[in-house]
Amino acid sequence: MYRPILKLPKTKSEKIWDYIGGSAFIVSILYIILLWGKIPSEIPGHFNGLGEVDRWGSKIELFILPFIGLFLWIVLGLLEKVPHMHNYPARLNENNVKAFYLNSRKILNQVKNLCLILFAFISIQMVRIGLGEANSIGWWFLPVIIIGTAIPIIKGIIATAKIK
Repeated sequence: MYRPILKLPKTKSEKIWDYIGGSAFIVSILYIILLWGKIPSEIPGHFNGLGEVDRWGSKIELFILPFIGLFLWIVLGLLEKVPHMHNYPARLNENNVKAFYLNSRKILNQVKNLCLILFAFISIQMVRIGLGEANSIGWWFLPVIIIGTAIPIIKGIIATAKIK
């Protein structure tokens, strides 16, 4: 089926999500850079389901999440610009195409920015644990992540179901 290429401006909520996600991500990178000289040579490298450190690694590992986050930001940002390439139900037509495109793009935008916020939090906590300011990321972290990422997806599925 032919899908029209529409130039839809970002919604206010997408701009807010981009601002929050991007800001948190940039702050975490600046935090690492500013404290680099104080960070010990070993920092947390992995956490178990309770948020406790179960592997220690080199402080160079602090750059893994920022690089993955940057990659996700670029790739998902590019995918946001081409909603006509996303997957849609067979009922997509010229009357509802705009609604489908916007909904799909909003889901992608929220998931992208939640990942950036998640990576920022983990990066900051890795530094804080390395410096002895904290001892874990918290038992609540995994449930919050699962629920936090599921909410925009579930909301998006419900919104998709409502599009006529």
